[in-house]
Amino acid sequence: MGTLVDDAASAEFHAFFERHYAELARLAHLLTGEADAADDLAADALLALWHRWDRVRAADRPTAYARGVVANLARTRIRAAVRERRRMTLLGARHEDRAENPDVPGTVDVQEALRRLPFRKRACVVLRHAFDLSEKDTALALGVSVGTVKSQTSKGMAELKRLLGTDEPAVRMHAGALPAGGAGGRGR
Repeated sequence: MGTLVDDAASAEFHAFFERHYAELARLAHLLTGEADAADDLAADALLALWHRWDRVRAADRPTAYARGVVANLARTRIRAAVRERRRMTLLGARHEDRAENPDVPGTVDVQEALRRLPFRKRACVVLRHAFDLSEKDTALALGVSVGTVKSQTSKGMAELKRLLGTDEPAVRMHAGALPAGGAGGRGR
């Protein structure tokens, strides 16, 4: 059973919710341009406000605080969407490099060796060597640090050399030689 203070706070929040939910949803819609996301962002903002309701209700302008929460959530959503689009663009980019006389058995061997690498090593090797992405762009595409890209690429290349039984300094790959789904194979 709640106390009188809890009941008063709950009633106060409920009234705030009723007065401002539609406005916060409109704000979210205008900030993101996504009608479907607007209700979710407004609800998430109000949930965050409920968790801090004692501070919010004591604020000079609780509505301004609520708008700020919606704006921050919208900014986070937009940034996440931009990052995802960049990753998809980087991962979906295809070079049109085609060798005149490709080494089909060699390509099959490289593809099979790539499938045997753990996902992160495989992704780093493919993005760095088949798609010629910089370490920074590879890190962005995979959501990891540049240091992780360096170490995983180095370890992946060493493992590829071992799997392929070659001492050559680098195994050259072309995006066109990879299966249609990219590096393919199993996950982590």
